[in-house]
Amino acid sequence: MKKIGFIGLGTMGLPMAENLLHKGFELTVYNRTASKAESLVQQGARQVHTPREAAAGQDMVITIVSDDASIHEVYQGEDGIIAAVQQGLTVMDCSTVSPPLAQVIAAAVAERGGIYLDAPVTGSKPAAIDGTLVFMVGGSREAIDAHQDVFQAMGRLVIPMGDNGSGATAKLAHNTMVGIHTVALAEGFAIASKGGIDPSAFLQLISNGAANSRTIELKGQKIIDGDYSNQFSLALMLKDLKLASSLNDKNGVPSPMLNLAKSLFQAGQSKGYGDDDLSVIARCYEEWIGQTISGKSL
Repeated sequence: MKKIGFIGLGTMGLPMAENLLHKGFELTVYNRTASKAESLVQQGARQVHTPREAAAGQDMVITIVSDDASIHEVYQGEDGIIAAVQQGLTVMDCSTVSPPLAQVIAAAVAERGGIYLDAPVTGSKPAAIDGTLVFMVGGSREAIDAHQDVFQAMGRLVIPMGDNGSGATAKLAHNTMVGIHTVALAEGFAIASKGGIDPSAFLQLISNGAANSRTIELKGQKIIDGDYSNQFSLALMLKDLKLASSLNDKNGVPSPMLNLAKSLFQAGQSKGYGDDDLSVIARCYEEWIGQTISGKSL
């Protein structure tokens, strides 16, 4: 079995790492908050103290961390991954980062003889737990094919997107749509609620009409229940929308819907909802209309 270093044990990373262990891979783990690795160590993983140690001597190293600054630290900081890259090592980043940064990291890995894949995921926490994530991958098709066993341990579908950076670009385009869809869902619920419509009946309608989307399937009932337990946080969605906005500014792509969604998520962040699930944007609408989605007065 392949030896894998895994870095980043947050909402997504921890269940992804667990699935690799359950499939029999030899796992070495690192997380900045060391206590998050305890459950994996109890299941047979080896814990180390730096990203460099996690990458040394492995067949593959996987990272999934929160933002560009964290990626820079993990890869290029003191005791970072780059220092441990040797000929033939495959480095796969599943974080959502800016495409230019993905290309910079790819070049640094290649310079030392390694292979880099930018492979962000979609599916949020439930799919990470179930091992049904979708990977969108930029990089060598040969490397993607060579690691199908690793992808299949964590996900259900791998979609090659093109050269390095294309996985990161695809993820920003995808999450732009997720952010817009989530705002649209919250706004639809607000319109229906203010008009006296039962939210469960409205959810049934939109689940069976032209408005249906995966966002409705994942977030509709959570909004009705007022359950904003985190599957993918508002703060991370706002981070992704900012990255997408910056990319669009660079590429000259008009994005009025993206910019509107970004401003609404910024409003949610300013209200202190950053650590809640991104569907908490519905709470902003509830405050604006003066009642909950279920029709109760605030």
